[in-house]
Amino acid sequence: MIDSEQTASSAVLTTGHDQPPGDALQTDLRVVLGRLIRRLRRGYGFPLTQASVLGRLDRDGPHSIGALAALESVRPQSMSQTVCELEAEGLIERHPDAHDGRRTQVALTPRGRAALEADRNARDSWLAQEIAELSAEDQAILRQSVRLLARLADGG
Repeated sequence: MIDSEQTASSAVLTTGHDQPPGDALQTDLRVVLGRLIRRLRRGYGFPLTQASVLGRLDRDGPHSIGALAALESVRPQSMSQTVCELEAEGLIERHPDAHDGRRTQVALTPRGRAALEADRNARDSWLAQEIAELSAEDQAILRQSVRLLARLADGG
């Protein structure tokens, strides 16, 4: 839960009143985003790498193991291990590539999609509860901040 004292006290992390505006904004932003991401990760029903692969397959559709490895910035051997673990759980399945029979595509199973959706719903529920405790003014600021963060994430 977020209380107003916690919000006010944590709003200023490294910046002080005697520093020029924006001097430590990048540091504060990095620290706060890291803390938020760690809190969200605690709610994952899967290890982070598995959750990332399941999310990518859900958003983008089937991929080869090599393509997944490149997209996730991991070695193909590491991705093979992750795929084997997810396949053993029945969350993904392999299919021959329609264009190249020598290659295999990895896709979500209905069970994988349901598990991913349940995982997302749990994290969204937690976040919605925390946001609901903010004042209307803070919620409006957060809405604008999300737009700005999206611009930063998209590179401009």
